[in-house]
Amino acid sequence: MVIKDKAQPLGHYPHVKRVGDFIYVSGTSSRRADNTHVGAEQDADGNWHLDIKAQTKAVIENIIALISSLGADKSHLIDMNTFLVDMKDFKGYNEVYGTFFDHTGPTRTTVAVHQLPHPNLLIEIKAIAYLPLNK
Repeated sequence: MVIKDKAQPLGHYPHVKRVGDFIYVSGTSSRRADNTHVGAEQDADGNWHLDIKAQTKAVIENIIALISSLGADKSHLIDMNTFLVDMKDFKGYNEVYGTFFDHTGPTRTTVAVHQLPHPNLLIEIKAIAYLPLNK
């Protein structure tokens, strides 16, 4: 399923896909519908300033919006895989993550990657939620 008011996938894949009781969310970034990025600001000299905290917040909010389109909320998230371009950003990412989830939240793996699809991206997260079809 592709969500109309969100940034469109850069390839042939859905934002979110339900398989039985599980909801799978494709790798999600801070990209807006207009293809700009939350947490990426360019100054008058053309230099980019990237903010891991703003990007992390936007990514998690985007994931929550995507699963909400199928009737789930953040309490239904069971697993999240985070990709950071630089582990120096782990502290800021972890701080913001903790404003959304506590130790009862989803399981989580965080890895460093060489790069993401756009140079302004510091973080991408993919997720799995569980929402039984027959409640």
